[in-house]
Amino acid sequence: MKHHFKLILLLFFIVEITFSQNNQLSTEAEISVLTVGPGASLNDAFGHSAFRIKDLKNGIDTVYGYGEYDFDAPNFYLKFAQGKLNYLISKTSFNRFYQVYVYYNRSIREQTLNLSQAEKQKLYNYLINNYKPENRPYLYEFFYDNCATKIKDVVNNASNNTITFNNPNDFQDATFRTLIQNELNKNSWGSLGIDLALGSVIDRKATPEDHMFLPKNIYTFFENATIGNTKKPLVKQSHVLYSKKDTPQANTFFTSPVFILSLIALFILYITYKDYKNSRRTKWLDIILFTITGLIGVMILLLWFATDHSGTHQNYNLLWASALNILVIGQLLRKTPSTWFVKYIKLLIILLCLLTLHWIIGVQVYAIGLIPLLIALFIRYVFLVKYYNKI
Repeated sequence: MKHHFKLILLLFFIVEITFSQNNQLSTEAEISVLTVGPGASLNDAFGHSAFRIKDLKNGIDTVYGYGEYDFDAPNFYLKFAQGKLNYLISKTSFNRFYQVYVYYNRSIREQTLNLSQAEKQKLYNYLINNYKPENRPYLYEFFYDNCATKIKDVVNNASNNTITFNNPNDFQDATFRTLIQNELNKNSWGSLGIDLALGSVIDRKATPEDHMFLPKNIYTFFENATIGNTKKPLVKQSHVLYSKKDTPQANTFFTSPVFILSLIALFILYITYKDYKNSRRTKWLDIILFTITGLIGVMILLLWFATDHSGTHQNYNLLWASALNILVIGQLLRKTPSTWFVKYIKLLIILLCLLTLHWIIGVQVYAIGLIPLLIALFIRYVFLVKYYNKI
């Protein structure tokens, strides 16, 4: 029995030694950071970052990246909406990685890191350990724990937190919202959705290190970073692996939020003008407006209080999309509403004025596409107060 135990123990050590040797990088190995440019869809709009481990002597040319969806997770969509979805570290060959992003016409830049052999090995070991099934999942957070911030954190860990991230020459202070919107067309539905869903917490100024939640800023800050007291550059060499080809851009103005919501606003104003001239009230229009704004308000409240998304807190879009509008629809069906309902409409007018003040002083920035709709709502509410006061 003792002989069997010794044999098993010996085999265990042999496997361990072999495994360690297989993961040992040669002195020719290079570790680099790959920065992928934005894609066509909203979830690709901010780019991507990944590690490349290249050791041709040992036949290694592998890419590790963070932020892969775990579609096999139970209740995937519910957890995604709640901000409780675990994401995964991914691993693929460099050739496949390159071909995928070339196919989607997304630029690829590479920065070879100026790490010692021990630091390279430590970083590689970290990634190997992180890719184990029990370690792969992690709780994703858009601003502080995403595909880009992971790159910064892992490199920092490998260098024993000796990296100094110096501000680039063209660095400018900005809020989180500005950093996001700089990557988007402000007159797009994606931009409007972000401004609608994310609250005033992202309107605070981001620290220089906070800027690195965006892959392009990882690239910029890494270019200017130094290691240790010797101040040696973090990046040894940079080059472009693939440049995005220019493609014709379709004219999307006629499907944009400003155009569509302007048409809706003009329709509301036209009906309101006709109602004013004829001393009547178009009941169905008010029911639609209160229903839609109320439902949007409910959604905002759920994002704020029922999810773990840090960016959806303190969302003052509730000043125009009041969840209480759902509860007062019954008053719109009555010929003569309660006295308190007229006071409630006056409150909605005041809230719109408060929203404007918030926007001016910078408490929260709102979507530009909402401007026509907010003007139309204000005028409609003023009309309703005057109409009900005549009854």
